Amino acid sequence: MADREHLVYQAKLAEQAERYDEMVESMKSVAGKDTELTVEERNLLSVAYKNVIGARRASWRIISSIEQKEESKGGEGKLKMIREYRQAVENELKSVCSDILDVLDKHLIPAANTGESKVFYYKMKGDYDRYLAEFATGNDRKEAAENSLVAYKAASDIAMIELPPTHPIRLGLALNFSVFYYEILNSPDRACRLAKAAFDDAIAELDTLSEDSYKDSTLIMQLLRDNLTLWTSDTQTAFVLQGEEQNKTALQDAEDEKQ
Repeated sequence: MADREHLVYQAKLAEQAERYDEMVESMKSVAGKDTELTVEERNLLSVAYKNVIGARRASWRIISSIEQKEESKGGEGKLKMIREYRQAVENELKSVCSDILDVLDKHLIPAANTGESKVFYYKMKGDYDRYLAEFATGNDRKEAAENSLVAYKAASDIAMIELPPTHPIRLGLALNFSVFYYEILNSPDRACRLAKAAFDDAIAELDTLSEDSYKDSTLIMQLLRDNLTLWTSDTQTAFVLQGEEQNKTALQDAEDEKQ
């Protein structure tokens, strides 16, 4: 078995065993070969990092929620412990984000030869800078938000030319970019405009949707519509997205929803 083939199979085994840190290491080795990844390899890399970062993002949200509750009680003794724990999780988040952003900048983006892969990687870059901005403060948050915006714009510029409006990667980009505007830049108007334009453009060309991508594309279109409903609704409390509580899931990105 060739080295690359061996690494890919190792990553698949790690995925089945839910050992995502090891899956990341295998796919990082593949990415380090500085050649264009196949669609399968690209997806394996994305899934690996998505699971590693996803677990830590979930932990951070839970700890932050506990911290807020404790602050309202004025429990200083527990707060010190909670904040130290949150800081430890934030350090892990920084490490994972820095790791994949380094792989993207040094290997994946320079080796990308197709419009599809370029959009995929710039979108990924935007996503991981967005994850940094979720918990960063001050200049660190500003820098992460700016980097995310630049990456999402680069992905959008290529997507508009290279990918049809119904392409799942273009739709996923619109979903995540609109969440960035809503959550990170606190700009609901721009978030809604972006999401609505992507949804309307896809609806207009729905008859061109290939059988292969039908399920993925229509799922993301539903998420775009659901977020639009949430963002423009005056009565948000009853809103439910994908069978879960809206406040936990409505602003999740496409990858999170498809796990």
